[in-house]
Amino acid sequence: QMAAGRKRAPAPVWSACRASLSAAWRDKHLVLFSAEHTLVVTALLWTLEVAINLWVIHRVTYTEIDWKAYMGEVEGVINGTYDYTQLKGDTGPLVYPAGFVYIFTVLYYITDHGLNIRLGQYVFAGFYLITLLLVFRIYHRTQKVPPYVFFFVCCASYRIHSIFVLRLFNDPVAMMLLFGAVNLFLDGRWTLGCALYSLAVSVKMNVMLFAPGLLFLLLSEFGLMKTLPKLTLCALIQVVLALPFLLVNPVGYVSRAFDLGRQFLFKWTVNWRFLPEEVFLNRYFHLCLLIAHVTTLSVFALKRWTRSGTSVWALLKDPSDRKETVLVLFSSNFIGMCFCRSLHYQFYVWYFHTLPYLLWSGNVKKLAHLLRVLILGLIELAWNTYPSTTYSSLSLHMCHLIILMCLWFSPGPAPLAQDTHNKAKRS
Repeated sequence: QMAAGRKRAPAPVWSACRASLSAAWRDKHLVLFSAEHTLVVTALLWTLEVAINLWVIHRVTYTEIDWKAYMGEVEGVINGTYDYTQLKGDTGPLVYPAGFVYIFTVLYYITDHGLNIRLGQYVFAGFYLITLLLVFRIYHRTQKVPPYVFFFVCCASYRIHSIFVLRLFNDPVAMMLLFGAVNLFLDGRWTLGCALYSLAVSVKMNVMLFAPGLLFLLLSEFGLMKTLPKLTLCALIQVVLALPFLLVNPVGYVSRAFDLGRQFLFKWTVNWRFLPEEVFLNRYFHLCLLIAHVTTLSVFALKRWTRSGTSVWALLKDPSDRKETVLVLFSSNFIGMCFCRSLHYQFYVWYFHTLPYLLWSGNVKKLAHLLRVLILGLIELAWNTYPSTTYSSLSLHMCHLIILMCLWFSPGPAPLAQDTHNKAKRS
């Protein structure tokens, strides 16, 4: 009787939600501007996004671009072709790693051999909502961005909704897995996070733009000797997934799935429209971009990602204090985007959800909130200008430059106390 009369302790999740709602009501005049109310605002926006995605699917015409090509490529594998050089779809040869093949094979069967487009759109709406949950959790954990900005992270972007539910590209799938990995890193689950990161790379190679930042973080957390097993795990996952194709034609698989020299078409470029086409296609121009990319990454690793008085070479011997995980990963990817040989419209999803974090992490006092929102708007406008123009490309580069400068001139990472909970969960 005593046990029966005892009050049941409230569930931790419900307690957290109730506390967030109470705090939001108490400080209702600050809800949109105080990062501590991120949970409440993002929960409302996520719910609204369910309705928005349904509206888009039913009211906006689906546009076929790559879905049929994806289905043709995986159909070749289903029919027994494991030579990557022989796999192709309507738009050309298969140029994505093995993880793409497995995931889109599942989608092939779910959507009745790719014919049930509407069902495919619902699946990708699910991917979109999962991605938003993962992204919002990152922002909730870090609490650097005022909640009103999250409206621009979801509801306001036509291009992002289009990439997910009107085009069914593979880029969103890769980024969904990537954001899952970032969440695991924040939870201190580095081994599992590395595994999920490798799965993301296996869907599309663009995720490797995060690799320099991830390597830096692993060395920071574990030192060289304890980092090697995690790098080995990443490589092993790639080999296991690719094994059926490597056994048939290893050179063909690697050259197609990880083709670093792939030539892009000038007519689709978003970022280099102001250049003559012969310059855009010139290999020396590509080499200059690569040098600029590596140089900028190196300078950031040496001067911005490390704390003052700490040598980056010391990371090879002993782990140092925990770095700002999200900032290092997101800025690593952003630097890669700045120096890409070409950006196509679906590539917007590669960094879209990270832009607010980068803008509000660059803690430059003169860059007011309104100017930051304006930069987000100009970037959105550039990605929605079709076909791209000289002005849209130049404005995109100017916005990239401003963000890069903000990251450079922002205060370096402050010392952080080790989280004993994360340390206990490290593996």
